[in-house]
Formats: sequence, structure tokens, C-alpha cells
Amino acid sequence: MLLKPYRETLALPGIKSLLAVATLARIPIAAGAVVVTLHVVTDLDRGYGAAGLVGAALTVGGSVGAPVMGRLIDRRGLRPVLLLTTVAEVTFWTVAQALPYWPLLVVALFGGFLALPAFSVARQSIAALTPEAQRLPAFALDSITTEISFMAGPALGAYIATAHGGRPAMLAIAAGILVSGLGLWLLNPPIRADHEAPIEAGERIARRTWLRPRLVAVLAVTLAATLVLSGTDVTIVAVLRENGELSYAGFVMSLWAFYSLLGGFAYGTMHRRLPAVVLLTPMAVLTMAVALGAAHWWLLAALLIPCGALCAPTITASADAVSRMTPAAARGEAMGLHNSSLTVGVALGGPLAGLAADTIAPAWGFIAVGGVGTLIALAVIPAELLHRRSRLQEAAGLAVTEPARPELGLAEPARTQPARTQPALTEPGLAVPAQAADDRPVADDRSFADGALESGAAGPAEVFPSPAGRS
Repeated sequence: MLLKPYRETLALPGIKSLLAVATLARIPIAAGAVVVTLHVVTDLDRGYGAAGLVGAALTVGGSVGAPVMGRLIDRRGLRPVLLLTTVAEVTFWTVAQALPYWPLLVVALFGGFLALPAFSVARQSIAALTPEAQRLPAFALDSITTEISFMAGPALGAYIATAHGGRPAMLAIAAGILVSGLGLWLLNPPIRADHEAPIEAGERIARRTWLRPRLVAVLAVTLAATLVLSGTDVTIVAVLRENGELSYAGFVMSLWAFYSLLGGFAYGTMHRRLPAVVLLTPMAVLTMAVALGAAHWWLLAALLIPCGALCAPTITASADAVSRMTPAAARGEAMGLHNSSLTVGVALGGPLAGLAADTIAPAWGFIAVGGVGTLIALAVIPAELLHRRSRLQEAAGLAVTEPARPELGLAEPARTQPARTQPALTEPGLAVPAQAADDRPVADDRSFADGALESGAAGPAEVFPSPAGRS
């Protein structure tokens, strides 16, 4: 019974191959940060600060480029963008390994901007391949496979860079990107569902119609989640180094990732969606509590369990929300913005935790990133509560019932009339089940209020769709 949602999701056409190709495609991308750091430090004989600037350039370029590439996918289709980004990124890694430091720093901006959009493409395709009822386990599987990629990629990249040098490692990434781009191009996963307008229809959606405060709040939660994640990674190393237990760092961080995998798996089996901010809030608060276990590695590993188990669910919930709040014609750009939020959070979390660790004490890294995550959650929660209250009221007022009237000889079943066009005819003592305007029962779970209404759509194709994650 526990595995039923995953079995049903994996049985959908195209899901297995998409997840397999996306997992492999993300491995060389995940290896990029550690490889470029080791290249700058060892091959170019620069410090970690200089290496961090190159990483920041890649991050800034990627954050700007992701929504641009997503918009191109919405307008031109997937394959042209895959061809462009694969050629561009393979060229970057091939050329970058031979450049001096300052040209490398400049070129890194363009390399990040034209990076292969494997993360956002996978999530966009999941939204196209799965009906809304099965998106939650599908996005949970995406988060789980992303964790696997980030466990394998940096480890493999660090091994090649330390054993053979930074330049061979960068060439290996170029080869991996080439294979990844080719795999995605051959797979060519759909980015629109069967019931959605194809790209050839030329449908254009104004950004102001979907990029609303509600979506911006979800993106802020996404940023906060990865800020907490990346800051926690840095703080774990700082705390264990301070304690003289640095040899346990790899083990503790592996446990941390494993907790996230378990949490993502459990969340994917749930029948009820939770808003991303509801998951972020305890994750951020519990991250601050990890500072209490800074004295011993085993205590640190134990206190990481609850906040670690909320990592993948938070990313899953945010991706699911973005997919439901965005029209199909703008889904690529929206997923690009989601990917940018993930990337910016990663870029901010490490320096913030490092600053707190250097200026106060290593354990304060947990408090710093957890505190910022909590503040963002507190800023979003009132809007979330107001939104849910207004949507539930709107759902309740979408339809009223017109009971049968025996005195007029009306024996047919009660019909539903829209509340805004015809007033309800009510008589004492008559109780008729509430129904929606298309004679369907009003959903008593979150699929109605948090699904179609959350996206601002009210058509039956949105509410009852036809069958068709770390960064």
C-alpha cells in the first residue's frame, strides 16, 4: 500500500525513461562546482576565495539563464534549446580548462547562462506527463533522484580531480554534458500534456497573468530551503573541523542526504498536499536546534534527522506548487525561475553560514541559515493563510443548490446554479449535497481549493485533468 503511489506513477508512459535520463544527466552538472574549485586552487594556484568567485559567476549566469532558456522552450520547443545549451556548455568546459584565471572568471558567466537545463526540463516534463493527482509522487521521485545525482556527482568529480588533475576532470565534465544533452535530445520528453495546446499553436501568455505574489512567495520559500541546505553543509564541515572530528564529515553528510531521501520517499506516499512553507518552517527551526549537538559528531548526526527529513519534501512541494500555478504555455519559464531560486539559495547559504562560523562560532552557522529560513517562512505564512481562507470561501460560494419543489410538480433531481448568476432557492428542512457548476461534487480535499483555484483556473480541464527536488 505504501508503494502504490509510486507504482502507479512509474506505470505512466515516459516517466521511467525520463527519471533515468535526468538522473544521469545531472551527475556531471552536480560535479561542476567541486571540479572548478579544485582546478582554480590546484592548477591555477589561487585561493578558495578566488575559486568561490568563479563558482559565483557560474551561479549568477545560471540564475539569469534558466528562465530565459525556459521561455525559449515555451516558444521554440525543447530540442533547439537542448542543442544550443549542449554545444555551449561543452565548449565552455573544453575551453575553460586552458584559460588563465581572469578570462575564466568572465567566461564562467556565459557558461552558466547557457548551461544545460536538465533540472528544469525534467520537472517541466513531469508536469506534462502526469495528471495532477499523481504529480506529488512524481516530483518526490524527481527529488530523490536529484539527491542521488548530488551524492554521486561531487564524489566522482573530486576523485578525478585529485587523482588526475583539475583539467582532465573539466574535460570529463564536458564529455558528460555531451552525453547528457544527447540523451535528453534523443528522449525528447514532452513538455505539454495531450490536452494542452501544443507549441505550434503559438499560444502566448502574458507574464503578469501568472507571475503573481502567490508564485513569488513559493519561489521565496524555494530559495530559503536551499539556503538552509547549503548553509548546513558548510556548517557541518566547520563544526567537525573545530572539534577535530573532520574525518567524520563525509559520513555525517551522507547521513544528512540519506535523511532527505527517506523524507522525500515518505512525502511522496501522502494523499494530502502540504504547502511548501508548512514544510520549510519546521525545517528551518529544527536546523537552528542542530547547534545544540555541536559537541560530538554522533549527536550532530542525530539532530540532523528531523530537519534532514524535511529537505526533499520542501523542494518537492515547491516544484509541485509551481507546476499547478502556471499555465502550460509558460511552464518552462516558471520552472526556470524555480531552478533559479534553488541556485540562488545554494549560492547564498554557504557564505552566510561561513560568515557566522568565522565571526562568532562554527555552530552559529546553523542558527544563521535556520534563522533566515524562519524569517522568510514567517513572512510568507500570513499570505498563505489569507490565500487559503479566500479560496475556501470562493470554493464554498462557487455553487448553491436548487432543491426539488414538490408543490410545483418538480420531481427531477436538484440542479446546481452558479451563485453569482442566480440566487439560491432554499426551504427549511431541505438538505441537498452541494455541487459544483458542472454538476460535479465540490471536492472536500485540497485538490480543488489548492489545485485549480491555486493556479487561478476554474475550467474542468484544470480541476479534473484528463489522463495524459537539490539543485
